[in-house]
Amino acid sequence: MKTMLRALALALACAAAPAAFAQSGAVETRLEAHKVERAADGRETLGDAQAARPGDVIEYTATYRNTGKQPVRNLEATLPIPANTEYVADTAQPAQAKASVDPHAFGVLPLTRHVVRNGKPVDEVVPLREYRYLRWYPGELEPGKSVSFSARVRVIADSGAGEAVRGSGK
Repeated sequence: MKTMLRALALALACAAAPAAFAQSGAVETRLEAHKVERAADGRETLGDAQAARPGDVIEYTATYRNTGKQPVRNLEATLPIPANTEYVADTAQPAQAKASVDPHAFGVLPLTRHVVRNGKPVDEVVPLREYRYLRWYPGELEPGKSVSFSARVRVIADSGAGEAVRGSGK
């Protein structure tokens, strides 16, 4: 089974920045994944994300660093949401993220879609488990500077329910 973290890292590398920046090597990306756990005193801690089971919450942080000598403009910081997970509402940081169910059309949260019910067009809220990408538009990124974006996902059961989801441990 392909791991969530590896799949996310590959998708992140492909969607990290506009093609011109990716080809020039001006934007370096780093992805971290941590399992969100509760300490005995009730406080949240971030632990090892080597394996996750349905119901576990994973926090992904994508960091973009300008390794070039010129400012990077029009950066589109994209965080893919792995299959078998659902976005946890209101966890995108910074909060101005846009979301999408595909890699092309992004909209403000919560996403809605037009459907026809009983012959009438209506707007309905897209379920969080259908979100596949979050994107931020941070503006200009100066040489040598970094910017980070994070969001949480909850592991959901699929046809392989009960099987642990393994990560690379980065």
